Amino acid sequence: MSLIRPSLAPCPSGAALIALPMALLALAACAPAGTAPDSPERPPQPAATEGAYMALGTEPGWTLEITPERLNYNGDYGETKIRLPNPGAARLADGGTHYAAGRLDVTIHRAPCSDGMSDRLYMDTVRLIADGKRLNGCGGEVDVAAMLNDTRWQSVRGDEAASSVIPPVRLHFAGERISGHSGCNQFIGTFRHDGKYLTPGPLTITEKACPAPVMEQERRFLDMMKGPVTIDIDAEGKMILTGKSGKAMAFTPDYIDK
Repeated sequence: MSLIRPSLAPCPSGAALIALPMALLALAACAPAGTAPDSPERPPQPAATEGAYMALGTEPGWTLEITPERLNYNGDYGETKIRLPNPGAARLADGGTHYAAGRLDVTIHRAPCSDGMSDRLYMDTVRLIADGKRLNGCGGEVDVAAMLNDTRWQSVRGDEAASSVIPPVRLHFAGERISGHSGCNQFIGTFRHDGKYLTPGPLTITEKACPAPVMEQERRFLDMMKGPVTIDIDAEGKMILTGKSGKAMAFTPDYIDK
């Protein structure tokens, strides 16, 4: 990634500004330490079949997997299991779908949904009737764009010794604007998220020299941002950004300096 140096007035710190197009960094929200993903407060998080639609709900915890062949329901924190052939979906006026499969009746609406137990927001609201029991939950992909709005994040490192001497990368999302600190230099710009890839517009960043370990972190950060990046959320709620090279970085909420 080449850096374009515009003619700009010096910064108060004496650092010049450089504009660089770079793809945005991934954020990660972690579940509280010691919280088991399959605790009674949250439904189990089974591995989905490739191409399957997944839905889940709480109180009591349940999950639903919809594949082209079957509807696989696990209710009451896994104690109730219903496996039925997929009867095919009927389209709803709002763009959602309805499955009538006897013991299971599933309605999926294209409306934002929170699972009520984490910070994750989903694209769909799901209404389910299982053996006559009415349940509410969420489904589909996580709405990353909505989760990022008006949030601050900091990178996490596995090396505690290095973390004590190298400042974390910090990010702040507000609407379609992104700003933050790479550990050495500050940056600001715009970004967009299309549901799969997170891509920034041109970012303006200060050019300041820092100790070698800090500059190495910044170099790795900028290298990762050379192209569009993907954001994934794991079963623990951690958000991972992965660059086109395959290198990834994790972030947790930053409650400092709000």
